[in-house]
Parts: sequence; structure tokens; C-alpha cells
Amino acid sequence: MTEEPCQCSDCQRFYREHDRLIREFPTFKQQQELNWASIQSFRTLCNKVTDELQKQLSERQLNEDAILDDKHISYLEITEAINELENVNAYLYAIEALMERIFETRVTKNVELKFKAISKELAPDPLNLDRLILNRLFHQTPDFPDKNNIN
Repeated sequence: MTEEPCQCSDCQRFYREHDRLIREFPTFKQQQELNWASIQSFRTLCNKVTDELQKQLSERQLNEDAILDDKHISYLEITEAINELENVNAYLYAIEALMERIFETRVTKNVELKFKAISKELAPDPLNLDRLILNRLFHQTPDFPDKNNIN
């Protein structure tokens, strides 16, 4: 029995993004670069937010007798977020170390062509005419009738 992919909106969004990344970055080198940039941007953003939260926490500690506005992040929320973001940054640093090893890997042009060919099988362009026709035929089968034909 084959397991059907989840149809919830989060999973569907993931599947679309997954396929888009395969279509737009179909080579080994492009995937290396994409993953490196993704990790670096995530680390940069996490570091900046952590720095800002630490600054906010320091300012609060200096102004303990200042009136706290309910719209601000609570002291507990800031300290918990800083701890979690520091953990995330540690994980990202470890991933970065592993990615450096991946960057040492090189493949030939023939293998890059194999990546491109397989990427088209894994994530066919959803706007490709053949794909649209196939999807339309699938949606009109008796097992899965077209919504307009429901009696």
C-alpha cells in the first residue's frame, strides 16, 4: 500500500516550494550554492534578532523602574527567545561546518546533466502543457470526477 502525500495546506505549500527549488536550481552546484546562501541568511537574521533582543534586555535592566508598556515583549519572552535563538545559531553553525565538506565535492558535467534530467522527473513544471493536459485528464476520471460534472 502506497502512502498518499499529506494534503494539508502546510504540506502542499512545502511540496510546491520543494518542487520549485528543484526546478529552479536543478544542478548539484546550484543546490550547493542555494543551501549555503539559505544557511547564511538564516544565521545572519537570527544573529541580528538575538543582538537586538539582548540590547532590549540590557536597556530594560538599566531602566527597571521605567513603566513597561503592554505592547512590548516581556522580560521572560525575551530571555527565552535569546536562549532558543542561541541554540538555533549553534545548530546552524554545525550545519555550516557540514556544508563546507559538501562544497569540497565536485561532479563532472555529465553528472550535472544527470541532475538536470532527474530534476525534471522529480519536479515537472506544473505549467508545462503536457502536465496540464495530464492533470486535466486525471481530474475527469470516474474515480475522481470533475467538480462541474457532479450530479
